[in-house]
Amino acid sequence: MGLKLGDMLVQSGLITKDQLDKALAEQKSSGAKLGSSIIKLGFMTEDAITQFLGKQLNLPTVNLSTAELDPQVLKLIPPEIAQKFQVMPIKKTGRILFLAMSNAADVFIMEQISFLTGMEVKPVVCAETSLEKALDKYYGSTTRAAALKSVEQEIAAEDMELVDKDIEEVASQADIESTPVVKLVNSIVIDAIKRGASDIHIEPYEKILRVRYRIDGVLQETMSPPRRIAAALASRIKVLSKLNLTERRLPQDGRFSIKLIDRTVDLRVSTMPIKYGEKIVIRVLEQTSLGGDLTQLGIEGKALDDFLKALARPTGMILVTGPTGSGKTRTLYSGISRLNKPGVNIVTAEDPVEYDIVGINQVNVRPEIGYTFAKALKAFLRQDPNIVLVGEIRDRETGEIAMTAAMTGHLVLSTLHTNDAPSSLNRLLDMEIPPFLIAATVNLIEAQRLVRRICSKCKEPEKISSEEMIKMGVDPASFQGVEFFKGKGCLECNNTGYKGRVGVFEILPVSPEIRKLIVTRASTDEIREMAVKLGMKTLREDALDKVRKGITTMEAAIVETASD
Repeated sequence: MGLKLGDMLVQSGLITKDQLDKALAEQKSSGAKLGSSIIKLGFMTEDAITQFLGKQLNLPTVNLSTAELDPQVLKLIPPEIAQKFQVMPIKKTGRILFLAMSNAADVFIMEQISFLTGMEVKPVVCAETSLEKALDKYYGSTTRAAALKSVEQEIAAEDMELVDKDIEEVASQADIESTPVVKLVNSIVIDAIKRGASDIHIEPYEKILRVRYRIDGVLQETMSPPRRIAAALASRIKVLSKLNLTERRLPQDGRFSIKLIDRTVDLRVSTMPIKYGEKIVIRVLEQTSLGGDLTQLGIEGKALDDFLKALARPTGMILVTGPTGSGKTRTLYSGISRLNKPGVNIVTAEDPVEYDIVGINQVNVRPEIGYTFAKALKAFLRQDPNIVLVGEIRDRETGEIAMTAAMTGHLVLSTLHTNDAPSSLNRLLDMEIPPFLIAATVNLIEAQRLVRRICSKCKEPEKISSEEMIKMGVDPASFQGVEFFKGKGCLECNNTGYKGRVGVFEILPVSPEIRKLIVTRASTDEIREMAVKLGMKTLREDALDKVRKGITTMEAAIVETASD
C-alpha cells in the first residue's frame, strides 16, 4: 500500500517524484509508514492525505484528532484487537459498525472485526498518526498493559511479606530484558518521551501508586499501577541509575540513557523517601531541544538585537533570570552554541551538567566535597578561557569572582532566581556585591517565562469582553481589532487546548543611564521605569504581544506573568 499510495500522489500532482524518493528514504530509516514520512517532511498535511485517500477509495473520512467517540462503541472491540489491527470503532448504527482504518482497503481486517463483533463493518479513512494517538488515548499502550499484567501475576504468586526482597532480586538482573518490571519501566519512559514530557513522577501512597508526566509545564496523570509494584519500579530504576538498592532512608541522585531509533535521550533520576515508600522523579533531557535558533525560543525584535549584541561582546556579564522550569538552561545553551567556535575556549560550571555539548569543557560542581561554583571559577581562570558559564550565582563570593572575570577579558554568562530583570540588580546588591562592580560588568539581564501555545489542531476563535479584560488588568483599548483564539481540546493536545510552549522575555541592556542608577542604589521600581523609558518590553507586554499574534491565550499570558 505504501508504494501504491506514493505513486498515486505523484500521478495526482500532489507531490513530486523527488519528494516521494525522499519520503521513501525517510520511511526506510525511521521504520514509519510512507504517509507519516510524507507528513513529517512537510510535503503534505495529514488532512490532505486523508481526504485524498477517501476520494480515491470513495469512502468517508474522519479526523480522529477532533472526533468525540462514544465509550460504549469503543467497548465493542477489545484493546488488544484494536492495537493489533490498528482500527478504531467510531460509530454504531443498528447492526452496522463504522471502523476507522488507516488502510481502509484491507478486507481481511474488516472480515475479522465483523466475525468478532457479529456486525457489518463499514470502513472509514483516517490518518495513521491520528489513529495511533487515538489508540493510545482510548485503549492505552498494549505493551504497558501486558507488562502490568505480568508484574501483577508475578507478585500475586509471592508471599506478600517477602515481596520487596524478591522484587529487588529480580530487578537487579538488569540484563534480563524479558522481566515484566523491565518492560514496564521501558514503556513508561518511552511513552513519556513520545508525549514530550519533561519529567516523570512515580509516587507511592497508602493504597495507590500514581504515575504522572509533566507536559508543557503541567502534571498529567497517565496511569495508576497496582500499589504492590512500587518497590519493583523503584528497584529497576535504581539499577539503571547505578544507585544503592538497599538505601531507602536517604535521597539519591543518578542518571541513565535510553536509545531510540534516531537519538539517545539522557534521563536524570532523583529518589526521595516519603511516608509510603520512595518517590521517584525522572527528568527527561532532550538534547534536540538545545542549541536552537534564539528566534525559535520566542525572542524577537529589539530584544533579540540587544541579546545578540551582548553575546558578541568579548567581555562583560550576561544574566538570565527566572523561576525553576522557565527555560533558562535552554536559553544559555542556545547562546553559547552560537559562540562555540574552534577559536574560543568555553568552560562551564554546572550543578549538575545536564547536557553534553562537543567543544565545550563542562564541569560538575560538588558542594558536598567543597568544590563550589566559586572554587570552580577560580580554577577556570587558570585555564585560559574566553567564555565562562556559571550555572548560578548563589552568593557574594561567586558573584564577585564572576564579575572580576568579566572585568578582566572574559565573557561570563550565569543565572539568578528573580522575578524580573530590574529586580536582579537589587538581588546582587542584597548579596553585598559592590555597586561599582555590578555597574562595570553587567552588560545585559534577561528574564523569562514559558507560556503554553494554543494547539494548532483545534485552534478556534474566542470572545473576550472588555469587562473580562479589565478584571485581568488589561487595557481593552490596546486590543481593539484583535481576534482572540483558544484550543477547543483534541487528541493531539490531550484535550487541554495547548500543545508546546513558547518563551516570553524581558531584556534589559545595562545602558549608561541604568549604570548610574545602580551606583546610587536606586530601587527596583526606579530601574524598571528607566528601562521601559529606554525601550524595554516587560514580561507582561511580551506575553500580550503573543496573544495578539494568536500564539497563546489571554488566560495563559496573565497566569504565567502574574508576578510581573
